[in-house]
Amino acid sequence: MQITLLTVGKIKEKFYKDAIDEYAKRLGRYCRLKIVEVEDEKTPDKASDRQCEQILKKEGDRLKSHITDDAFVIALAIEGKKYDSVAFSKKIASEALRGNSNIVFIIGGSLGICEDIKKRADELISFSDMTFPHQLMRVILLEQVYRAYRIINNEPYHK
Repeated sequence: MQITLLTVGKIKEKFYKDAIDEYAKRLGRYCRLKIVEVEDEKTPDKASDRQCEQILKKEGDRLKSHITDDAFVIALAIEGKKYDSVAFSKKIASEALRGNSNIVFIIGGSLGICEDIKKRADELISFSDMTFPHQLMRVILLEQVYRAYRIINNEPYHK
């Protein structure tokens, strides 16, 4: 299976890079992982609603250019469905059984994800009602994907 993280912005902090690299290495025995970063737009202080919409649209257009027609797209959005780890693993396994061998997870930038991307997504998921930095969300998502594969393969994982 191909798992793609399609994200807005680059990771600058070494500790995030190290954690991402570690989970990417661990995932190598379960799937092919690809991380695609698109450029983020600078958001001015006290940006108007109109400016925020324009920023989201530009970032959304960049994201869309990396989504193939055959991809099963899961966008991370605060209003999305919440899963526990076991249910999340079942979701990944069921998509594989349905023949969806290309799952794309989308993590937006500091303003979130534009409506066009949410409409294109096959599913919206949320990890919490809290807001997390999008850099940290990459680490959390990769850890949960790794945990999901451990569960799918009946391997021990920390509860």
